[in-house]
Amino acid sequence: QVQLVESGGGLVQAGGSLRLSCAASGRTFTNYAMAWFRRSPGKERDFVAAISWTLGNTYYADSVKGRFTISRDNAKSTVYLQMNSLKPEDTAVYYCAARYQLLTDWRIWAGEYDYWGQGTQVTVSS
Repeated sequence: QVQLVESGGGLVQAGGSLRLSCAASGRTFTNYAMAWFRRSPGKERDFVAAISWTLGNTYYADSVKGRFTISRDNAKSTVYLQMNSLKPEDTAVYYCAARYQLLTDWRIWAGEYDYWGQGTQVTVSS
């Protein structure tokens, strides 16, 4: 069965950095998109960034462009989210997700993703 396991969350001061990891297992992720979403208290699960497992193309939410970088290591079956210049409004539970995707047909609605991790808490203090 597919498993996505996030790690790397924690408490950081505003302006700091964190790197999240998502270890993926249970199937071959060729032609899959891997994404990060986040959920702040009282809000819906919002799209953050996505990467094509095969092509390496990336797509970002406007709120994180220039600050966050998504990448993947195919050999380790791991996706990363490097988060720099963190702001208090980045505080959320961050989730890794996966969906079958042709080329760069990016989707930002959580309901279109098939597999999810359990999430990792990121807290940014002011």
